[in-house]
Amino acid sequence: MYPGTIARLIEAFLKLPGIGPKTAARLAFFVLKMPREEVAGMARALVEARDKTSYCKLCGNYCEGERCVICRDVRRDQAVVCVVQEARDVLAMEKTREFRGYYHVLGGAISPLDGIGPEQLRVRELLERLGGSQVRELILATNPNVEGEATAHYLAKVIKPLGVRVTRIAHGLPVGADLEYADEVTLSRALEGRREM
Repeated sequence: MYPGTIARLIEAFLKLPGIGPKTAARLAFFVLKMPREEVAGMARALVEARDKTSYCKLCGNYCEGERCVICRDVRRDQAVVCVVQEARDVLAMEKTREFRGYYHVLGGAISPLDGIGPEQLRVRELLERLGGSQVRELILATNPNVEGEATAHYLAKVIKPLGVRVTRIAHGLPVGADLEYADEVTLSRALEGRREM
């Protein structure tokens, strides 16, 4: 139906998560209308990001070198480490402007059905990091789903004997939500995570 170049461009966009055939076609036609310089700049940015981005040797976050900007920031609290599943979760936590410690990215969550156990995650690196360090509290900020909960429980069981305080982020109702539409698990978590006013 489309010339080969357009069909290949649509196929390329279809490889992106959350992009269906209609959106892929819309993006392809948008790119075709862009000035050539902008398209070339976009292509360079894609290739450069892929070639120059790596993982921080300490925490597993995205970086351009040995250490990420967060691990290089000496003003942060060395006594607190927040454990997240993916590198993109670091950005979500940083947007809150509430956390001033360091991070540890696991690279996923325990999921036996998918063949992912602790060995496939950066658990060993976390334990090495905690050994002999100044870390007093480990905040588990894994996703509030079955895999994230399993991962949090496993980490708590393994880390508590090391004498490090292990906490879990609270889960509950999002701002603007109605109680009548919340499920039982979300409401019970909201009650568990309540605090004094």
